Amino acid sequence: MSSDYSVEVCKELEAGVRAAKLYRPMRVSRYDAGTELIYDVSCVGQKGTARVHLTVEKFVGGGFAGQVYRVKTTGIEGQIEGLEVGRIYGLKILIPPSGFSRLFRNLLYFIGFQAPFQQQVNPAAAKAGALWQKLIRRGAKIRFGDENAVVDIYGTFVDEKQGSCGELREWVEGRTWRLEVDERMDLLRQWQHDQKTENISQRTEDRGQRTNYLAPGLTGGSQDRSQGTEDIQPVGSPEYRAKRKFMHEFVELLHDMGAYEFARQYEWSTCKSQPNALKRKGTQDDPSGGLVAVDFRAGLTLLPFLPMSPGDFKLIGKGLMRGSIVQFDRGDPAKLEAFVQAHANDFTDMHETLEELKIAEQLYRDAIPDITHHHVRLFYSRELWSTMLNGAVTGWRVRNLVDEQHEQKLRSSTISILVFFAVGLIPLLGKLIRRLWARADWRKHYATMLTSADYFRRAAQARIAEKVIDWHRDGRVDEQKASRIAAKVWPFFCHLPLSFLPAGLHRFLTDWKHAKGRLAYYIVRPVRLYFNAELREQWLRDMIAEGQNKHMLSDEDAGTILSQINEPFIQKYLKSLAVHVCTLPVTQVVSVTIALIYYLTHYDQPNAWAIGLGIVGLFQVVPISPGSLTRGLYVLYLVIKERNFKDYNIAVFLGFFKYVGYLAFPIQMTYRYPAMARFMAGHWATEAVHIVPVFGERGALLEHWVFCLFYNWPLTIRRRIQKRAEARSQMKPRYWHVGPCAIAVVGLFTLATFIYQQNAGAPPGSSLLWWLAVLVPPIFVCGSAVTLGCGGATLGRRILAAAAYGVLAGALYTAVSTMLGHENNILASGVWRAFIFAILSIIAALITEIRLPEQP
Repeated sequence: MSSDYSVEVCKELEAGVRAAKLYRPMRVSRYDAGTELIYDVSCVGQKGTARVHLTVEKFVGGGFAGQVYRVKTTGIEGQIEGLEVGRIYGLKILIPPSGFSRLFRNLLYFIGFQAPFQQQVNPAAAKAGALWQKLIRRGAKIRFGDENAVVDIYGTFVDEKQGSCGELREWVEGRTWRLEVDERMDLLRQWQHDQKTENISQRTEDRGQRTNYLAPGLTGGSQDRSQGTEDIQPVGSPEYRAKRKFMHEFVELLHDMGAYEFARQYEWSTCKSQPNALKRKGTQDDPSGGLVAVDFRAGLTLLPFLPMSPGDFKLIGKGLMRGSIVQFDRGDPAKLEAFVQAHANDFTDMHETLEELKIAEQLYRDAIPDITHHHVRLFYSRELWSTMLNGAVTGWRVRNLVDEQHEQKLRSSTISILVFFAVGLIPLLGKLIRRLWARADWRKHYATMLTSADYFRRAAQARIAEKVIDWHRDGRVDEQKASRIAAKVWPFFCHLPLSFLPAGLHRFLTDWKHAKGRLAYYIVRPVRLYFNAELREQWLRDMIAEGQNKHMLSDEDAGTILSQINEPFIQKYLKSLAVHVCTLPVTQVVSVTIALIYYLTHYDQPNAWAIGLGIVGLFQVVPISPGSLTRGLYVLYLVIKERNFKDYNIAVFLGFFKYVGYLAFPIQMTYRYPAMARFMAGHWATEAVHIVPVFGERGALLEHWVFCLFYNWPLTIRRRIQKRAEARSQMKPRYWHVGPCAIAVVGLFTLATFIYQQNAGAPPGSSLLWWLAVLVPPIFVCGSAVTLGCGGATLGRRILAAAAYGVLAGALYTAVSTMLGHENNILASGVWRAFIFAILSIIAALITEIRLPEQP
């Protein structure tokens, strides 16, 4: 969904649809800011209903589970505990705004339960989920000492315009997590290991005292179990650890209450559950304070043959042990009742809620075939079939597939229900036949279209307007083009075939002004950034503003960065970042060009196109690419030009590597400008990861993992190396072992070559398998030995020693091979081997330095 579409244009187009005065209802896929809504809300946790008037303030987003809005109450006819006029609430309608998301979600659910998505179409299912959440909220008060650890829910309703159930709940003003700088990732990794091997759930004996997720052994460091004293090394990332602890304990609570499948929403190992727990605004100073579980509506069914995350494998296994082959939102009411009885004093006012849940659960579960749970009941239980048939009619009514009159007719005839169901299975025509059968307004609409040319024209124009509204919201067309397309028929049919493409590509192909702007952004703008200092400053200011809006940057850090913006080194780094941006398309251009040349010169060969695609793919996975090589050479040019290695000592190495090289300068700035470096690394890394579907969501584990990989781990490695350098400063440098290492590895190669020739009857030549299996391991081992034996040498000299070893080994091996008569082209073989051996040796030395244990 595009965030910069015009609400006014959408409202104008909607007004045009209403002005057409069609007999059918207007199609609505979602609501815009300012839309007024009226619902008959059924209370959760108490009896009764109330008519609630709401105004949409913001469309927050939508996924597989539904669409979320921030709304304001403007009127309440009746009374619901917790609802007040003029307050802000959260509204969730349980139907995705995206057609593809809706189709995929419904398909998985139908495979698992042989029915439409019940949360959307069955009020009993929506009510059951809300009642579970209400009871879990009380359980959170027992476990965490505060009901606010779970978001409150006030009522459920049916949205007749979109044909879906929904819920009205507490609005939480909060955020996911702050990406924390941590140069002790080794301690964090040890902490994570400890959590897997120990019982990390720390129960609170006093229910009135909230659990401290960072205590004991977590706030100041790990405990020395042998002596009982606290380690002086502090563990960092307090928010990350607090959230992980909270979610783990919350999952345990859900299991204790029998809400096994609700716990899937908070299983850490799924790598996508982290955004379901927010941190309330105003609790910034306390890492463990203000954590709240906000999402209890699963979107996708977990099928035993289709795990969709790493944690799903474990969940599938546990589900099978419970007898739950297909998992979605099933709980165990009996275990919940046992939990309530065990904490009777805390549930004195919720016994009616529990009984209501049992009834709603029974109606919900019996409304679907669910062959994995009902089993043989489907063959003999009339009550089950009666509930299923009634549930099917209810679902059709909620989805607006039948009107009120035909709803009653269907309920009175089992044959009609079965026939209506069968008709819906007919591709394309099934939907039309159902409308003609069970919707009087649609029958009149179609009949009038056939008898009135004017009505047909108005109907066609209205349908185009409805489609254009969705296109405009998706960012496929801008404001002016949306109005033009809606006004005429032929532009619409020109755009219709392209509407199946991704929204960005659709607009790029149909909007020349937009396409020119995008091309200028990716091609011309980087060049302008390099030559225009004012534009670079504005670029940085825009990123800072965006970072503040996304809570990635504090106001204090933003002020610090802006105060440093005119310093010479900042300008130098910004200029270098502009060069990095310029190199973004280099690899893609080179790979596509080479693939195209290959195809044009070999088009008559079979699978030429496949090899061309393979060339493009190969360029995406190699660690050093044309773009990274260009970037690395530019940094090397700066080092030579300015005769300044110190200010580029990290970037000059990282710049040569693909992907990680884009963060070379943010990491280089760490100690001179820590606030800016922290922000730039987080901004670039997390923005890149957000293109990953589902797992790349803001606040998910992948975002944190990438941030740590590209920012915190380099800091940790740098700290280790500096500490190791201090310890080595008392030692004398040694380099005498470089020659013996080279001779040793050449001796091994010569012996291996001799053995190969004796068995194969010919020298190994350039066999890739030979190089990988025989040559690489000794080079790595001796490369590690070189850096370990350099005594007090600095890191740079250790790398040079490893490179010298590689060059020497390559030259000696070529000389030996020539003397044995294995080489014809001595110069080419010698240069190639020296280069490859040097690269492998440097990599081995770097890996060794990185992997060395912490200095005491």
